[in-house]
Amino acid sequence: MALAPAPIATDSLWDEEAAVPSDPTRAAPPPYSMAAAYWALFVIILATFITFFEQVVFAMLAERIKADFGLSDSQLGFLAGPASIICYLFVGIPLARLADIFPRKFVLAGGVAALGVITSLGGIAQNFGQFVGTRVFLAAGGSAHAPSSYSLLADAFPPRILTRAFALLQFGFIGGTTLGPAIGGMLIATAVGWAPTQHGGITILGWQWLMIWLGLPALLVSLLFLTIKEPPRRMATGAITLPQGASLGRRILTFTGLDAAKAIHAKRRVYYPLFAGLALSAIETFGLQFWRVPFMIRTYGWNEAQIGAVMGSLTLAASLTGLLLGGIFVEWLAKRYADANVRAAAIFFSCVTVCAILAPMMPNGYASLGVASIGAMFGIAGAVPQNAAIQRVAPNAMRGQVTAIYLFMFTFFGAMGSFLVGLVQDYVIGDPTQLWKTLVLTASLLLPLATLCMIRAIRPYREEVERLAAEAV
Repeated sequence: MALAPAPIATDSLWDEEAAVPSDPTRAAPPPYSMAAAYWALFVIILATFITFFEQVVFAMLAERIKADFGLSDSQLGFLAGPASIICYLFVGIPLARLADIFPRKFVLAGGVAALGVITSLGGIAQNFGQFVGTRVFLAAGGSAHAPSSYSLLADAFPPRILTRAFALLQFGFIGGTTLGPAIGGMLIATAVGWAPTQHGGITILGWQWLMIWLGLPALLVSLLFLTIKEPPRRMATGAITLPQGASLGRRILTFTGLDAAKAIHAKRRVYYPLFAGLALSAIETFGLQFWRVPFMIRTYGWNEAQIGAVMGSLTLAASLTGLLLGGIFVEWLAKRYADANVRAAAIFFSCVTVCAILAPMMPNGYASLGVASIGAMFGIAGAVPQNAAIQRVAPNAMRGQVTAIYLFMFTFFGAMGSFLVGLVQDYVIGDPTQLWKTLVLTASLLLPLATLCMIRAIRPYREEVERLAAEAV
Protein backbone atom coordinates (compact mmCIF):
# COMPACT_ATOMS: atom_id res chain seq x y z
CA MET A 1 0.00 0.00 0.00
CA ALA A 2 1.50 3.32 -1.01
CA LEU A 3 2.19 5.87 1.65
CA ALA A 4 1.07 9.46 1.36
CA PRO A 5 3.78 11.67 -0.14
CA ALA A 6 4.19 13.70 3.06
CA PRO A 7 7.55 13.30 4.88
CA ILE A 8 7.40 10.42 7.34
CA ALA A 9 10.52 11.19 9.37
CA THR A 10 8.40 12.12 12.36
CA ASP A 11 8.46 10.23 15.61
CA SER A 12 4.76 9.81 16.08
CA LEU A 13 1.99 7.51 15.00
CA TRP A 14 -0.11 10.46 13.93
CA ASP A 15 -0.14 13.12 11.26
CA GLU A 16 -1.27 16.47 12.59
CA GLU A 17 -4.32 16.35 10.34
CA ALA A 18 -5.06 12.65 10.85
CA ALA A 19 -5.45 12.30 14.58
CA VAL A 20 -7.58 9.96 16.61
CA PRO A 21 -11.14 9.82 15.26
CA SER A 22 -13.23 12.42 17.00
CA ASP A 23 -15.40 11.39 19.90
CA PRO A 24 -18.11 13.91 20.85
CA THR A 25 -18.24 12.54 24.39
CA ARG A 26 -14.54 13.12 24.99
CA ALA A 27 -13.41 16.56 26.15
CA ALA A 28 -10.67 18.17 24.13
CA PRO A 29 -7.28 18.24 25.91
CA PRO A 30 -6.23 21.62 27.29
CA PRO A 31 -4.06 23.67 24.93
CA TYR A 32 -0.32 23.28 25.23
CA SER A 33 1.72 26.23 24.02
CA MET A 34 4.89 26.02 21.97
CA ALA A 35 6.59 28.18 24.60
CA ALA A 36 5.89 25.49 27.21
CA ALA A 37 7.10 22.80 24.80
CA TYR A 38 10.40 24.53 24.12
CA TRP A 39 10.96 25.26 27.82
CA ALA A 40 10.49 21.56 28.57
CA LEU A 41 12.91 20.74 25.75
CA PHE A 42 15.48 23.20 27.13
CA VAL A 43 15.42 21.66 30.61
CA ILE A 44 15.67 18.15 29.16
CA ILE A 45 18.64 19.24 27.03
CA LEU A 46 20.31 20.67 30.14
CA ALA A 47 19.80 17.42 32.06
CA THR A 48 21.11 15.42 29.10
CA PHE A 49 24.17 17.65 28.96
CA ILE A 50 24.97 17.05 32.63
CA THR A 51 24.54 13.28 32.24
CA PHE A 52 26.95 12.97 29.32
CA PHE A 53 29.39 15.52 30.76
CA GLU A 54 29.73 13.34 33.86
CA GLN A 55 30.21 10.20 31.77
CA VAL A 56 32.94 11.79 29.65
CA VAL A 57 34.85 13.19 32.62
CA PHE A 58 34.63 9.82 34.39
CA ALA A 59 36.06 8.12 31.30
CA MET A 60 38.90 10.64 31.21
CA LEU A 61 39.75 9.72 34.81
CA ALA A 62 40.17 6.04 33.85
CA GLU A 63 43.97 5.86 34.07
CA ARG A 64 43.98 7.83 37.36
CA ILE A 65 41.38 5.48 38.85
CA LYS A 66 43.33 2.43 37.70
CA ALA A 67 46.57 3.69 39.21
CA ASP A 68 45.18 4.94 42.53
CA PHE A 69 42.95 1.91 43.16
CA GLY A 70 45.40 -0.65 41.69
CA LEU A 71 42.97 -2.07 39.12
CA SER A 72 43.47 -4.38 36.15
CA ASP A 73 42.01 -3.45 32.77
CA SER A 74 39.13 -5.88 33.23
CA GLN A 75 38.34 -4.40 36.66
CA LEU A 76 38.45 -0.93 35.17
CA GLY A 77 36.12 -2.04 32.39
CA PHE A 78 33.74 -3.57 34.94
CA LEU A 79 33.67 -0.33 36.92
CA ALA A 80 32.82 1.68 33.82
CA GLY A 81 30.25 -0.77 32.47
CA PRO A 82 28.50 -3.64 34.30
CA ALA A 83 28.78 -1.91 37.68
CA SER A 84 26.66 0.94 36.38
CA ILE A 85 23.86 -1.21 34.97
CA ILE A 86 23.35 -3.85 37.70
CA CYS A 87 20.73 -1.65 39.35
CA TYR A 88 19.19 -0.87 35.96
CA LEU A 89 18.27 -4.54 35.60
CA PHE A 90 15.89 -4.20 38.54
CA VAL A 91 14.67 -0.60 38.42
CA GLY A 92 14.95 0.52 34.78
CA ILE A 93 11.66 -0.90 33.49
CA PRO A 94 9.61 -0.09 36.63
CA LEU A 95 10.82 3.51 36.56
CA ALA A 96 9.93 3.73 32.87
CA ARG A 97 6.44 2.49 33.77
CA LEU A 98 6.14 5.52 36.06
CA ALA A 99 6.58 7.68 32.96
CA ASP A 100 3.47 6.05 31.47
CA ILE A 101 1.18 6.63 34.45
CA PHE A 102 2.51 9.62 36.44
CA PRO A 103 3.48 13.19 35.44
CA ARG A 104 6.76 12.80 33.63
CA LYS A 105 8.25 15.99 35.00
CA PHE A 106 8.28 14.50 38.50
CA VAL A 107 9.92 11.30 37.27
CA LEU A 108 12.57 13.38 35.49
CA ALA A 109 13.16 15.60 38.53
CA GLY A 110 13.65 12.63 40.82
CA GLY A 111 15.94 10.86 38.38
CA VAL A 112 18.32 13.76 37.84
CA ALA A 113 18.43 14.52 41.59
CA ALA A 114 19.44 10.91 42.29
CA LEU A 115 22.06 11.15 39.56
CA GLY A 116 23.65 14.17 41.23
CA VAL A 117 23.73 12.66 44.70
CA ILE A 118 25.21 9.35 43.55
CA THR A 119 27.85 11.05 41.39
CA SER A 120 29.02 13.09 44.36
CA LEU A 121 29.18 9.98 46.55
CA GLY A 122 31.69 8.52 44.10
CA GLY A 123 34.02 11.33 45.13
CA ILE A 124 34.35 9.93 48.65
CA ALA A 125 34.83 6.25 47.73
CA GLN A 126 37.78 4.78 49.62
CA ASN A 127 38.27 1.50 47.79
CA PHE A 128 37.23 -0.41 44.67
CA GLY A 129 34.21 -1.96 46.37
CA GLN A 130 32.80 1.40 47.45
CA PHE A 131 33.43 2.84 44.00
CA VAL A 132 31.52 -0.07 42.46
CA GLY A 133 28.71 0.56 44.95
CA THR A 134 28.22 4.14 43.77
CA ARG A 135 28.29 3.16 40.10
CA VAL A 136 25.75 0.40 40.73
CA PHE A 137 23.13 2.94 41.79
CA LEU A 138 24.09 5.49 39.15
CA ALA A 139 21.82 3.91 36.53
CA ALA A 140 18.86 4.15 38.92
CA GLY A 141 18.90 7.90 38.46
CA GLY A 142 19.46 7.84 34.72
CA SER A 143 17.21 4.93 33.76
CA ALA A 144 14.02 7.00 33.76
CA HIS A 145 15.48 9.99 31.92
CA ALA A 146 15.28 8.92 28.28
CA PRO A 147 11.87 7.14 28.40
CA SER A 148 10.29 10.04 30.28
CA SER A 149 11.94 12.65 28.07
CA TYR A 150 10.99 10.95 24.81
CA SER A 151 7.42 10.40 25.95
CA LEU A 152 7.01 13.99 27.16
CA LEU A 153 8.43 15.49 23.97
CA ALA A 154 6.27 13.26 21.77
CA ASP A 155 3.20 14.75 23.46
CA ALA A 156 4.49 18.33 23.77
CA PHE A 157 5.35 18.89 20.09
CA PRO A 158 3.07 18.54 17.05
CA PRO A 159 4.03 15.52 14.92
CA ARG A 160 5.09 17.69 12.00
CA ILE A 161 7.95 19.24 14.01
CA LEU A 162 8.71 16.43 16.44
CA THR A 163 11.79 15.37 14.51
CA ARG A 164 13.09 18.92 15.00
CA ALA A 165 12.67 18.54 18.75
CA PHE A 166 14.58 15.25 18.73
CA ALA A 167 17.30 16.89 16.65
CA LEU A 168 17.60 19.78 19.13
CA LEU A 169 17.73 17.24 21.95
CA GLN A 170 21.05 16.08 20.52
CA PHE A 171 22.60 19.36 21.67
CA GLY A 172 22.58 17.99 25.20
CA PHE A 173 24.65 15.05 24.03
CA ILE A 174 26.84 17.28 21.86
CA GLY A 175 27.51 19.73 24.68
CA GLY A 176 28.35 17.00 27.16
CA THR A 177 30.64 15.10 24.82
CA THR A 178 32.47 18.18 23.54
CA LEU A 179 32.81 20.30 26.67
CA GLY A 180 33.46 17.18 28.73
CA PRO A 181 36.86 16.45 27.14
CA ALA A 182 37.91 20.12 26.91
CA ILE A 183 36.86 21.25 30.39
CA GLY A 184 37.41 17.85 31.97
CA GLY A 185 40.95 17.64 30.62
CA MET A 186 41.87 21.01 32.08
CA LEU A 187 40.25 20.22 35.42
CA ILE A 188 42.01 16.86 35.68
CA ALA A 189 45.37 18.42 34.81
CA THR A 190 44.82 20.89 37.66
CA ALA A 191 43.37 18.46 40.20
CA VAL A 192 46.07 15.80 39.92
CA GLY A 193 48.51 18.24 41.49
CA TRP A 194 46.42 18.60 44.62
CA ALA A 195 47.54 16.70 47.70
CA PRO A 196 45.05 14.26 49.25
CA THR A 197 42.83 15.80 51.92
CA GLN A 198 41.44 14.27 55.09
CA HIS A 199 37.85 14.86 56.23
CA GLY A 200 36.40 12.88 59.12
CA GLY A 201 38.71 9.93 58.51
CA ILE A 202 37.99 9.93 54.78
CA THR A 203 40.83 10.53 52.31
CA ILE A 204 39.77 12.45 49.21
CA LEU A 205 42.19 12.43 46.28
CA GLY A 206 42.54 15.49 44.06
CA TRP A 207 40.58 14.04 41.13
CA GLN A 208 37.80 12.86 43.47
CA TRP A 209 36.88 16.47 44.19
CA LEU A 210 35.88 16.73 40.54
CA MET A 211 33.25 14.03 41.02
CA ILE A 212 31.87 15.74 44.11
CA TRP A 213 31.47 19.01 42.23
CA LEU A 214 30.00 17.30 39.16
CA GLY A 215 27.01 16.12 41.17
CA LEU A 216 25.92 19.58 42.34
CA PRO A 217 24.52 21.02 39.04
CA ALA A 218 22.22 18.01 38.68
CA LEU A 219 20.42 19.01 41.89
CA LEU A 220 19.72 22.46 40.45
CA VAL A 221 18.38 21.01 37.20
CA SER A 222 16.02 18.75 39.16
CA LEU A 223 14.34 21.89 40.50
CA LEU A 224 13.94 23.27 36.97
CA PHE A 225 11.95 20.17 36.01
CA LEU A 226 9.31 21.21 38.53
CA THR A 227 8.65 24.35 36.46
CA ILE A 228 7.69 22.34 33.35
CA LYS A 229 4.04 22.18 32.34
CA GLU A 230 3.03 18.54 31.84
CA PRO A 231 1.57 18.06 28.32
CA PRO A 232 -1.65 16.05 27.81
CA ARG A 233 -1.03 12.53 26.54
CA ARG A 234 -1.96 11.74 22.97
CA MET A 235 -4.13 8.72 22.36
CA ALA A 236 -2.93 5.88 20.14
CA THR A 237 -3.95 2.44 18.98
CA GLY A 238 -2.02 -0.77 19.42
CA ALA A 239 -1.55 -0.66 23.18
CA ILE A 240 -2.20 -3.67 25.37
CA THR A 241 -4.53 -2.46 28.12
CA LEU A 242 -5.52 -4.01 31.41
CA PRO A 243 -9.03 -5.40 31.67
CA GLN A 244 -11.36 -3.70 34.13
CA GLY A 245 -11.15 -5.23 37.56
CA ALA A 246 -7.65 -6.61 37.00
CA SER A 247 -6.11 -8.13 40.12
CA LEU A 248 -3.41 -6.39 42.14
CA GLY A 249 -0.87 -8.95 40.97
CA ARG A 250 -1.73 -8.26 37.34
CA ARG A 251 -1.34 -4.53 37.90
CA ILE A 252 2.04 -5.04 39.54
CA LEU A 253 3.14 -7.02 36.49
CA THR A 254 2.74 -3.88 34.38
CA PHE A 255 5.80 -2.50 36.17
CA THR A 256 7.94 -5.42 34.98
CA GLY A 257 7.60 -4.51 31.31
CA LEU A 258 5.48 -7.60 30.58
CA ASP A 259 2.91 -5.76 28.47
CA ALA A 260 5.56 -3.79 26.61
CA ALA A 261 7.45 -7.03 25.94
CA LYS A 262 4.25 -8.53 24.50
CA ALA A 263 3.81 -5.50 22.24
CA ILE A 264 7.41 -5.82 21.08
CA HIS A 265 7.09 -9.56 20.45
CA ALA A 266 3.89 -9.00 18.50
CA LYS A 267 5.89 -6.81 16.11
CA ARG A 268 9.10 -8.82 16.39
CA ARG A 269 9.96 -8.52 12.69
CA VAL A 270 10.23 -4.76 13.26
CA TYR A 271 11.68 -4.56 16.74
CA TYR A 272 14.08 -7.52 16.99
CA PRO A 273 16.48 -6.46 14.21
CA LEU A 274 16.46 -2.88 15.50
CA PHE A 275 17.19 -4.03 19.03
CA ALA A 276 19.93 -6.45 17.92
CA GLY A 277 21.64 -3.81 15.79
CA LEU A 278 21.53 -1.34 18.65
CA ALA A 279 22.92 -3.87 21.14
CA LEU A 280 25.85 -4.92 18.96
CA SER A 281 26.77 -1.36 18.06
CA ALA A 282 26.51 -0.26 21.69
CA ILE A 283 29.07 -2.84 22.79
CA GLU A 284 31.64 -1.34 20.47
CA THR A 285 30.55 2.30 20.77
CA PHE A 286 30.64 2.40 24.57
CA GLY A 287 33.76 0.26 24.70
CA LEU A 288 35.62 2.51 22.31
CA GLN A 289 34.33 5.66 23.98
CA PHE A 290 35.51 4.64 27.44
CA TRP A 291 38.87 3.27 26.32
CA ARG A 292 39.77 6.11 23.95
CA VAL A 293 41.60 8.15 26.61
CA PRO A 294 43.61 5.16 27.94
CA PHE A 295 44.34 4.24 24.30
CA MET A 296 45.66 7.73 23.55
CA ILE A 297 47.79 7.74 26.71
CA ARG A 298 49.29 4.29 26.14
CA THR A 299 49.69 4.43 22.36
CA TYR A 300 50.69 8.03 21.64
CA GLY A 301 51.87 9.24 25.07
CA TRP A 302 49.33 12.07 25.32
CA ASN A 303 48.00 13.37 28.65
CA GLU A 304 44.39 14.20 29.56
CA ALA A 305 44.76 17.92 28.87
CA GLN A 306 46.13 17.29 25.36
CA ILE A 307 43.44 14.73 24.62
CA GLY A 308 40.67 16.99 25.90
CA ALA A 309 41.80 20.03 23.91
CA VAL A 310 41.94 18.15 20.59
CA MET A 311 39.07 15.73 21.14
CA GLY A 312 36.71 18.42 22.39
CA SER A 313 37.07 20.66 19.33
CA LEU A 314 36.95 17.76 16.88
CA THR A 315 33.91 16.25 18.56
CA LEU A 316 32.10 19.58 18.51
CA ALA A 317 32.70 20.04 14.78
CA ALA A 318 31.79 16.41 14.06
CA SER A 319 28.63 16.53 16.16
CA LEU A 320 27.27 19.73 14.64
CA THR A 321 28.08 18.49 11.14
CA GLY A 322 26.49 15.14 11.89
CA LEU A 323 23.33 16.75 13.22
CA LEU A 324 22.99 18.82 10.06
CA LEU A 325 23.88 15.89 7.82
CA GLY A 326 21.42 13.57 9.54
CA GLY A 327 18.52 16.00 9.32
CA ILE A 328 19.07 16.84 5.66
CA PHE A 329 19.70 13.25 4.61
CA VAL A 330 16.69 11.83 6.44
CA GLU A 331 14.37 14.49 5.03
CA TRP A 332 15.70 13.74 1.54
CA LEU A 333 15.14 10.01 2.02
CA ALA A 334 11.68 10.60 3.49
CA LYS A 335 10.50 12.04 0.17
CA ARG A 336 11.41 8.76 -1.52
CA TYR A 337 11.08 5.97 1.06
CA ALA A 338 8.57 5.16 3.79
CA ASP A 339 11.39 3.49 5.72
CA ALA A 340 13.63 6.59 5.70
CA ASN A 341 14.45 6.44 9.43
CA VAL A 342 15.79 2.89 9.44
CA ARG A 343 17.32 3.15 5.96
CA ALA A 344 19.30 6.23 7.03
CA ALA A 345 20.39 4.55 10.28
CA ALA A 346 21.70 1.53 8.34
CA ILE A 347 23.69 3.72 5.97
CA PHE A 348 25.23 5.69 8.83
CA PHE A 349 25.96 2.47 10.75
CA SER A 350 28.12 1.23 7.87
CA CYS A 351 30.11 4.48 7.86
CA VAL A 352 30.67 4.30 11.62
CA THR A 353 31.93 0.74 11.18
CA VAL A 354 34.69 1.78 8.78
CA CYS A 355 35.84 4.65 10.98
CA ALA A 356 35.86 2.57 14.18
CA ILE A 357 38.13 -0.03 12.58
CA LEU A 358 40.52 2.50 11.07
CA ALA A 359 40.88 4.98 13.96
CA PRO A 360 43.06 2.82 16.28
CA MET A 361 45.44 2.02 13.38
CA MET A 362 46.37 5.62 12.54
CA PRO A 363 50.09 6.56 12.70
CA ASN A 364 49.63 9.44 15.16
CA GLY A 365 47.21 10.77 17.71
CA TYR A 366 45.87 13.59 15.58
CA ALA A 367 44.98 11.24 12.72
CA SER A 368 43.40 8.75 15.13
CA LEU A 369 41.18 11.37 16.76
CA GLY A 370 40.39 12.81 13.33
CA VAL A 371 39.09 9.49 12.00
CA ALA A 372 37.26 8.85 15.26
CA SER A 373 35.56 12.25 14.97
CA ILE A 374 34.35 11.39 11.46
CA GLY A 375 32.85 8.24 12.94
CA ALA A 376 31.22 10.38 15.64
CA MET A 377 29.75 12.57 12.91
CA PHE A 378 28.07 9.58 11.28
CA GLY A 379 26.99 8.32 14.71
CA ILE A 380 25.22 11.59 15.53
CA ALA A 381 23.68 11.67 12.06
CA GLY A 382 22.18 8.23 12.65
CA ALA A 383 21.02 8.83 16.24
CA VAL A 384 17.97 10.96 15.40
CA PRO A 385 16.41 8.61 12.80
CA GLN A 386 17.26 5.60 14.96
CA ASN A 387 15.36 7.01 17.95
CA ALA A 388 12.61 8.31 15.69
CA ALA A 389 12.04 4.84 14.24
CA ILE A 390 11.09 3.39 17.62
CA GLN A 391 8.94 6.35 18.62
CA ARG A 392 7.02 6.13 15.35
CA VAL A 393 5.85 2.55 15.83
CA ALA A 394 5.64 2.31 19.64
CA PRO A 395 2.09 2.33 21.13
CA ASN A 396 1.62 5.61 22.98
CA ALA A 397 0.10 4.06 26.10
CA MET A 398 3.32 2.16 26.72
CA ARG A 399 5.81 4.25 24.80
CA GLY A 400 7.82 4.84 27.96
CA GLN A 401 8.32 1.14 28.61
CA VAL A 402 8.97 0.23 24.97
CA THR A 403 11.57 2.99 24.85
CA ALA A 404 13.02 1.79 28.14
CA ILE A 405 13.44 -1.74 26.81
CA TYR A 406 14.98 -0.37 23.62
CA LEU A 407 17.37 1.82 25.61
CA PHE A 408 18.01 -1.03 28.03
CA MET A 409 19.52 -2.96 25.14
CA PHE A 410 21.73 0.04 24.41
CA THR A 411 22.64 0.62 28.06
CA PHE A 412 23.17 -3.01 29.04
CA PHE A 413 25.20 -4.10 26.04
CA GLY A 414 26.96 -0.75 25.92
CA ALA A 415 28.01 -1.18 29.53
CA MET A 416 29.24 -4.66 28.71
CA GLY A 417 31.35 -3.10 25.96
CA SER A 418 33.87 -1.47 28.27
CA PHE A 419 34.08 -4.72 30.26
CA LEU A 420 34.46 -6.82 27.10
CA VAL A 421 37.30 -4.62 25.87
CA GLY A 422 39.01 -4.99 29.25
CA LEU A 423 38.63 -8.77 29.18
CA VAL A 424 39.99 -9.04 25.64
CA GLN A 425 42.85 -6.77 26.59
CA ASP A 426 43.77 -8.79 29.70
CA TYR A 427 43.20 -12.34 28.42
CA VAL A 428 43.58 -12.20 24.62
CA ILE A 429 46.02 -9.42 23.77
CA GLY A 430 47.78 -9.26 27.14
CA ASP A 431 50.20 -6.39 26.45
CA PRO A 432 48.81 -3.11 27.91
CA THR A 433 50.66 -1.13 25.23
CA GLN A 434 48.77 -2.97 22.47
CA LEU A 435 45.33 -1.70 23.36
CA TRP A 436 44.83 -0.65 19.72
CA LYS A 437 44.69 -4.31 18.69
CA THR A 438 41.82 -4.94 21.08
CA LEU A 439 39.86 -1.99 19.73
CA VAL A 440 40.36 -3.07 16.11
CA LEU A 441 39.43 -6.67 16.91
CA THR A 442 36.17 -5.84 18.69
CA ALA A 443 35.14 -3.27 16.06
CA SER A 444 35.81 -5.69 13.21
CA LEU A 445 33.69 -8.41 14.80
CA LEU A 446 30.71 -6.48 16.15
CA LEU A 447 29.95 -3.47 13.99
CA PRO A 448 29.48 -5.29 10.65
CA LEU A 449 26.92 -7.53 12.37
CA ALA A 450 25.14 -4.44 13.75
CA THR A 451 24.93 -2.97 10.25
CA LEU A 452 23.45 -6.18 8.84
CA CYS A 453 20.77 -6.16 11.57
CA MET A 454 19.75 -2.62 10.68
CA ILE A 455 19.54 -3.55 7.01
CA ARG A 456 17.38 -6.52 7.95
CA ALA A 457 14.94 -4.16 9.73
CA ILE A 458 14.27 -1.90 6.73
CA ARG A 459 11.50 -3.89 5.04
CA PRO A 460 9.40 -4.82 8.12
CA TYR A 461 9.70 -1.25 9.42
CA ARG A 462 8.42 0.09 6.09
CA GLU A 463 5.46 -2.28 6.18
CA GLU A 464 4.57 -1.26 9.75
CA VAL A 465 4.76 2.47 8.93
CA GLU A 466 2.46 1.95 5.94
CA ARG A 467 -0.01 0.00 8.07
CA LEU A 468 -0.12 2.73 10.73
CA ALA A 469 -0.55 5.41 8.09
CA ALA A 470 -3.51 3.51 6.63
CA GLU A 471 -5.13 3.19 10.08
CA ALA A 472 -4.77 6.92 10.72
CA VAL A 473 -6.74 7.87 7.58
